[in-house]
Amino acid sequence: MRRLYALILCSYAASAAVAQELPEPLQRILSGHALPADSLSLLVQAVDADVPILSHFPQEPRNPASTIKLLTTWVALDELGPTYTWPTEIYFLGGWDGQSLDGDLGLKGYGDPYLVTEEFWKLLSSLRRTGLEEIRGDLVIDASYFDGNGGDPGIFDGQPFRTYNVLPDALLVNFKTVRFHFVEDFLAQGVRISADPWLSNLNIRNELQLIDGRCRGYQAGISFDLRDTVSGNTAVFSGQFPAACSPYTLTRSVLQHDTYVHGVFVTLWQQLGGQIHGGLRRDVIRDDAEPALTWHSRPLAEVIRSINKFSNNVMARQLLYTMAAESLGPPGTEAGGVDVIKTYLQQQDLNPGSLVLDNGAGLSRRTRISAALLADVLLLAVRSPHSPEYLASLSLGGLDGTTQGRFGAAAVQGNLHVKTGQLDHVSALAGYVHAASGKTYVVVAMLNAPEVHRGPGKEFQDALVRWVYARL
Repeated sequence: MRRLYALILCSYAASAAVAQELPEPLQRILSGHALPADSLSLLVQAVDADVPILSHFPQEPRNPASTIKLLTTWVALDELGPTYTWPTEIYFLGGWDGQSLDGDLGLKGYGDPYLVTEEFWKLLSSLRRTGLEEIRGDLVIDASYFDGNGGDPGIFDGQPFRTYNVLPDALLVNFKTVRFHFVEDFLAQGVRISADPWLSNLNIRNELQLIDGRCRGYQAGISFDLRDTVSGNTAVFSGQFPAACSPYTLTRSVLQHDTYVHGVFVTLWQQLGGQIHGGLRRDVIRDDAEPALTWHSRPLAEVIRSINKFSNNVMARQLLYTMAAESLGPPGTEAGGVDVIKTYLQQQDLNPGSLVLDNGAGLSRRTRISAALLADVLLLAVRSPHSPEYLASLSLGGLDGTTQGRFGAAAVQGNLHVKTGQLDHVSALAGYVHAASGKTYVVVAMLNAPEVHRGPGKEFQDALVRWVYARL
């Protein structure tokens, strides 16, 4: 009889955890937008407690959108450590007399996610300080640390030139993107186009017409195309650009990874007073070769701030490949990174059964995780010695990152460390709420319902964090 009574209690507790009654402010939003109760997974738990105070379908796998980056970045931080850095190596593949290199210059990448133009310029400046002025051979790029067969960059949404769709590469420079600037050219009575960075091997074809009228239209009337999709070296801009839109900026992915690096290298090397006479080759540098220069990235604790605060997809994907290469050996792969994460969860006695993970960034229709598992990861993180570095990577609610400007003048502003996520029909928020009571709560909310991304999801998130902040 006692065993039967215990089973009844367990059954009751389980059913309550599946569909716990929501607080009135939250239920009102669901009802007002006709959102089904079973489209929501929600869990709220104090960081010093063993059980949640509010849970609603916590075990149901949902699409978390970009909040899955919280899992990817935490595992990387705990496995690799906050001071982990990515090297980029330069090799002199030929005779060097202290000024001229009679051979090729090798450039080997290990997946640095933040080798932006400024950092690449610093690397080449360090190279110039060695005394090197002239390279008589080719630029040889070694990107073998990652598997370079990343697939189709447009597979997610058919937009292969969008910056969020850039594929991982062991030698990723400036996210393989160019920021194009459009201004009215008064003398030519047309549109002047400039690029940042300026690539020596990128052709820009300007077919834009300057028109009068107010600034309107999608992308200010600018159409972008890469005519040669194999090389991606000719960017064509067409359409009608209203003068009132000047100046205007558009960022796109161009070229291939190796040709992009080559273009930036040649431009910056010449600006630094260097010369290179050869072309470009992609090859594997011998293991017994000694680098002439090794450049180290910013530390991982700093890198994950860009990933989580600003939801950088390509950096998150680089992180997944890095974990695979470090744990399983090169080349790093997406599948290997997923295996590393699942193994980590099992080692922490967390069940990865609800997890479906592909690129680690959330740019996926397949990705799934339960609110309970994501909350467990957040609890694990906040109870870790690496908690300060992890929390610092999240958006400080309303004040920076992807939540900047949200929550108005509400008291909750500045009292959240959260990550948001949104795809068509997906809206999610996860992180920590530092309540007025002085207690800190883990909060995970995922809504998967038609049109929820058009406003209802954000409305629900705002109401949720206000309720946790004020009531608990």
